[in-house]
Amino acid sequence: MDARFPRTARVRTRAEYSRVFDGGRRTSHPLLSLHWCADGQPPRLGLAVSRKVDPNAVGRNRIKRALREQFRALRPLLASGDYVLVARPPAATITTRELRAAFVSLLQRAGALPTSDAGGTMPAAAREPAATEAVSPATPTAIPPSPPMPRPRAG
Repeated sequence: MDARFPRTARVRTRAEYSRVFDGGRRTSHPLLSLHWCADGQPPRLGLAVSRKVDPNAVGRNRIKRALREQFRALRPLLASGDYVLVARPPAATITTRELRAAFVSLLQRAGALPTSDAGGTMPAAAREPAATEAVSPATPTAIPPSPPMPRPRAG
């Protein structure tokens, strides 16, 4: 897979941004707002991170870099269309991991990215070894509890 982020993968002109804002579908999160205008073209990304989000350019660039990298990784899985992300002020105070997770959840809520789980309210059951799989006797099935720690002496 090509790791670059070419111009053809970016929303660039004012007219393109306006088309997405006016005709696109919006999904919101406390950290980000996603505007998505579905069309037959490959996925493209536009970012809007204003000085209201972070007055320092370093902070704004960190947000854009994290979102761009996540989009690049997810691009083959995304539905076609133009995506414009608008960052909100709380985005400046969170970690990159939380920012990426918020982006992925927005894409899933919008229906642009398939969800990774089957859904439902119950957690997935732990996989039991099949009858044909051998369980090694050297491997314990349960980890024994560790002995209690001695109490420090007073004095």
